[in-house]
Amino acid sequence: MPDRWRAWLAEAGHALVLQGSPLYPERLAAIPDPPPALWVDGQNPALLSEPQLAIVGSRHASRNGEITAESFALEIGRLGLVITSGLAAGIDAAGHRGALDGGGHTIAVTGSGIDCIYPSRNRALADAIRARGLVVSEYPPGHPVRAFQFPLRNRIIAGLSLGTLVVEATRRSGSLITARLAAEYGREVFAVPGSIHHAQSKGCHKLLRDGAKLVENIDDILIEIAPQLAIVAAGGNRDHRGATATSLPAPLANVLDYSPIGFDALVAATGLTAAELSSMLLHLEIQGTIEALPGGRYCRLAERAG
Repeated sequence: MPDRWRAWLAEAGHALVLQGSPLYPERLAAIPDPPPALWVDGQNPALLSEPQLAIVGSRHASRNGEITAESFALEIGRLGLVITSGLAAGIDAAGHRGALDGGGHTIAVTGSGIDCIYPSRNRALADAIRARGLVVSEYPPGHPVRAFQFPLRNRIIAGLSLGTLVVEATRRSGSLITARLAAEYGREVFAVPGSIHHAQSKGCHKLLRDGAKLVENIDDILIEIAPQLAIVAAGGNRDHRGATATSLPAPLANVLDYSPIGFDALVAATGLTAAELSSMLLHLEIQGTIEALPGGRYCRLAERAG
């Protein structure tokens, strides 16, 4: 191993995760051409195996597109999913920022050497990601930036994630490569529609015609990935923070019990909006923490023994 690589690995927060090691994510290992190793910069390499949603799109996104990506990332990150993207300008950067703003975790997969942030204007964002997530590359320290590497890194983004959400994209956007790969890997593909007159909507509309799920709110995403989230929860019965799956978020902790209670009563008792409560209840139902009953009522499920 070159001295430059050894010096980089000797620094705190740096790691090399080899395929076949316990830290190498199973979802990524399952794709046809997984990278033999991942260079990882961040405090918790175990995030690689946490449930993830990729948010990708145009480098030349509109401000509305960036706001949409930030909003989805913030809400989904608060529910416990890691937001994964490519650290590019536009939608990628907006997805990372949204996850961080919501107190969630995010993974940036770069197409350059692990010690080279591209574009350079995202260096401050990369620093923030390292503090609450990971910067990841299949390329070692000192590896130069080459254009063909960026489409290749898209297979890692798609491979790490349960699904890929495309917010804005032209017909030739690289994010369509990520979406195509996600579909080939058997992962979910989501797209946000836009104006028929907007070039940045053409790629999303193509995905929708090809079978992607139309997304207007986070419930559209959670419903589709619920079976995969249930498998993840069953495997360890823990969320990404290490709490048991039967713990309730603060707004519901003293309200939702083992006796059924109606949705309207929960809105009144928690002070949450109907949309906020609906998303929270759906996430808890996916986790197996609560049960939805006829008549719009909900109750907690007893904690499993063992």
